[in-house]
Amino acid sequence: MHAHASAKIELQSYLPHHSPAPIFDGAATQPVSFFPAGAEIYAQGEKAGALYQVEFGAVRIYRLLADGRRQISAFHLAGETFGFEADAAHHFFAEAINATGVRVFRTPSGVDVSRQLLPLALKGLIRAQEHLLVLGRQNAIERVAAFLVEMSERQGGLRQVELPMSRIDIGDYLGLTIETVSRVFTRLKEKGVIRLPSLRSIEILKRDTLLAMGE
Repeated sequence: MHAHASAKIELQSYLPHHSPAPIFDGAATQPVSFFPAGAEIYAQGEKAGALYQVEFGAVRIYRLLADGRRQISAFHLAGETFGFEADAAHHFFAEAINATGVRVFRTPSGVDVSRQLLPLALKGLIRAQEHLLVLGRQNAIERVAAFLVEMSERQGGLRQVELPMSRIDIGDYLGLTIETVSRVFTRLKEKGVIRLPSLRSIEILKRDTLLAMGE
């Protein structure tokens, strides 16, 4: 299922010849590595120590529960950073949702980067807290509405929102079954709140209504 070493291909020559700003001072810019859909970027329990920036595509962060179920804790889109850990090991799996390019930044040896890492840690903490608030909602419509608003805001508040993840992924993120997620999408469409131009995108027609549902 996971093709960690064999799936990673350097794509430095296939991307625009501009280098992104390093996440922290002194970090060497690494070539972009390509991960096909479903490929593992790192595993739970693997040694940590690097940060990962999504160049294109999308990444899901998840953990397998004792009963075999999957709980997705986060999605990361182009331009976002992930992989920050409080200790020396990864506590979750990271996997490419679709064809994804990732750039790795390693902490410079002997350099104090705590001031630069703090904003990343705080941003991750805020998103984790917001996710817990969404999971605490009893109503499936509220959970899905809050998720769609979040995805819209992370894409610049656009009316048409790309959803690289599947309905199963959304369910595993929101603690819902795929059937429930599909029913809620259909209900929001019937109410004229959203339009579904394709399986992996939505158009928000009534943003205020969606915001009210997700509050």
